[in-house]
Parts: sequence; C-alpha cells; structure tokens
Amino acid sequence: MTQSTTERPHGGAQQATKYDRAMFRVMNDPAARPVFATAGRRRAVVGAHVALTGATLTCVTLLYSRDDAWLIAPLAALLPLWMVATGVLNGGTRGLLELRTRMLDERQRAERDRAGAVAHRAATVLLAVAAGVFVLAEAVGADGLPGVPAVWVLVYALAMVWLMPLWVAGLQARDEPADEPEEAE
Repeated sequence: MTQSTTERPHGGAQQATKYDRAMFRVMNDPAARPVFATAGRRRAVVGAHVALTGATLTCVTLLYSRDDAWLIAPLAALLPLWMVATGVLNGGTRGLLELRTRMLDERQRAERDRAGAVAHRAATVLLAVAAGVFVLAEAVGADGLPGVPAVWVLVYALAMVWLMPLWVAGLQARDEPADEPEEAE
C-alpha cells in the first residue's frame, strides 16, 4: 500500500488535520518546483532573502530614527518581496520548518534538526563577533563607532536568530531525485 503524498500522519495518536494536509499540499506543490529545483537557485533565493531582510530592517530603523515619512514607500515595496522570498524558501525546503512534526517523516525531522543545529552555531558565532566588536570598541574608546541603541541591536539579533534556520535549511536542501518510470507489475 502506497502512502499518499498529500497526507502524512506520522504522529501516531495525532492525526493530520485539515490544516496540516492543506499546508502539506502548499509546501509540496509540484508546479512551484522549477523555481527552486537546483542548489544554485536556492542559494540565490537565500541571498535575496538575506538582502531583503537587511534592507527591510534598515528601512524600519531609519523610519524610526529619522522620522522620514518617505521611507514608508521602500518599506511597502520591500515587505511583499520579502514575503514572496520567504514563501519560495519554505517551498524550497518542502515546508521543513513550517509543517508540524506529525507531517514530517524521519528523514525530514533529521534535516530540520540538522538545520536548527547549524543555524544555532552560525547565529552564536555572529552574535559573539558582534559582541566582541562592541566590547573592543568600548575598551579602546573608539569614537568612530556610531552609537547604536541597544534596542536596534536586539531587533537585528532577533531577526537573525529567527531567520537563520530558514536560511540554513534553504542552503542545505537537496535536489529532488529524478523521477523514475514506474515498472508495470
């Protein structure tokens, strides 16, 4: 008996809900596969998502600190692009980080755990480097370091820690195996 690709109740007592099945179909839509079919395309989407995240956060920071209303225009353009890139990344990982655990098989659970572990290490290194720069600048009395309010450091750190697993999963995703013709029984 073959299991349907749209229904994967793996949770034992927890059966897939209507929402689970709908999200599984969205995250595994065959029509969207050409967008992220190769590692190069997935890397490009991850790069675009990182750039869009940085640009969006920069606009928000400038909007808040300078109180310039014109910054709403680029923000209004960036947010939909960021959302589309997020959707493409989620599709490229086949919903690895968005689907509930009961909808993932053992291999996908292991991939999600691996992406989370790598993302945790990468975020820790980046946060340690940032902390080191601030500590060093304070120690040497660097006047050239712009005064950055702690709230913005925390906002950027939060965004990075939140999105790092998605970026890592997008970079680690493997190409789909070529479909093999089914043998007649």
